Amino acid sequence: MSTSARTEKRLSASGYDITPLDSETIDRLAAGLTDEERHILLDHGTEAPFCGTLLDNHLDGSYACRLCGLPLFTSEHKFHSGTGWPSFYAPFDKDHLAQIDDTSHGMRRTEIRCARCGSHQGHVFPDGPPPTGQRYCLNSASLEFFNKGENIPQKS
Repeated sequence: MSTSARTEKRLSASGYDITPLDSETIDRLAAGLTDEERHILLDHGTEAPFCGTLLDNHLDGSYACRLCGLPLFTSEHKFHSGTGWPSFYAPFDKDHLAQIDDTSHGMRRTEIRCARCGSHQGHVFPDGPPPTGQRYCLNSASLEFFNKGENIPQKS
């Protein structure tokens, strides 16, 4: 079996394929990223606050992982946090995110990554609005926006 062969298919509660991508597929998908996108998605970087292209996006639609296309958030759960990064109080599907303890930079945070490709998306904090009390703080460069009703291509 080649290293690019995928194992048992895993589906999320919303029906999306969340089977982890292999490193060859991730490398192929990453070939089309800009330097900033690569730094954020693959090297766990962070864009400067108040600079992201999706911060002030108020259109109805979905926000998908820029690397693999998995839907991660919707405009329905977006809110203005004042932090300088796009913020959401709930994910599209909780199965679409992996949470990792992050103790870098002298603080304790929870990093969020795409469950399928493992790309860095941002962090989640317990200071968001009701009903969840969560603030998913994202990098615009890690997301791609799709208008409501538009097909979100799944990359693999």
